[in-house]
Amino acid sequence: MKLTLTICLATAFTISVKAQSTDKALARVRYTFSHIQDTTQQDKPRTENMLLVTGKNASVYTSYDKLNQSLNMQKQIQEQIKNQSGNGNVQIQVKSETKGPLTQVDYFFFANEHKMITKERLFNNYLVEETAPQIDWKILKDTMSFSGISCQKATTRFKGRNWIAWFATEIPFQSGPWKLNGLPGLIVEAYDEKKEVKFSFAGLENVKDDASQANSGDDVKIASPNGGVGVVKMIGIDTGTPYLGSEIKLPADAIKTTRKELDKLKEARDKDPQGFMQAQMAANGMQGSFRQNTAPRPNGGTVSKVEINNPIELPEKK
Repeated sequence: MKLTLTICLATAFTISVKAQSTDKALARVRYTFSHIQDTTQQDKPRTENMLLVTGKNASVYTSYDKLNQSLNMQKQIQEQIKNQSGNGNVQIQVKSETKGPLTQVDYFFFANEHKMITKERLFNNYLVEETAPQIDWKILKDTMSFSGISCQKATTRFKGRNWIAWFATEIPFQSGPWKLNGLPGLIVEAYDEKKEVKFSFAGLENVKDDASQANSGDDVKIASPNGGVGVVKMIGIDTGTPYLGSEIKLPADAIKTTRKELDKLKEARDKDPQGFMQAQMAANGMQGSFRQNTAPRPNGGTVSKVEINNPIELPEKK
């Protein structure tokens, strides 16, 4: 996929949301996410690398692949803007190397407040707040080690599936992958009993106190035609701030909304992606044009829609 963006003026305003208190990031946990979305193709699960950043109270769960894609896009944009310094119209082309769809929802969990805040980006960041699910875990005596981390077994019925989780009491965080949380220790690995959905442990690292903020270089300085210096802000793409820095915090420029209103926005985007992006740019005080070019498929084929007859959340049987 290639995105072409013409920027004439990149000045924007943001709508702030009252955020939960920030928390110090203490550990980053990586998982390999595997999901059999189509039960007729058991041998073709969707896989993705995921990341959980956790502190004593707060955590954020996101796509590690999406984060790397965003950082790569950011570098491409910065390089092209610098190369076109002094040009009144800056032409930006971003190439995405992603082979498949990435998880676009981030989950912020605040244990003390019992809050779950989902973040989605539709040009702007949107936040939907809800009460964190109360998961009724049954803790068992079974133990297992994952890369030297001693874990204990727990089971539950949650979102239409019977889950098995392995948690580490020696790592006293109540968080875990996706919406799984509430155990007296970090959830290191989890899967449903059919193993159609799996969060496999892929590594853990402690966050250093001097961890630098990943977005310290988001703004790009460029020379204007009259000899002055302008600043282009990176708007419309995610950065690594809540994930690679030393703090866990909600995006400062986020807009708080409801699930119903967010679904309306997503419907408008899917119906007319180019028109939606143009409207979002105008609403943010940006002048310019947006054009999305989809690379042709081999032999003139079209992109087939992924069949999902087995979503991660299933309705409870009555």
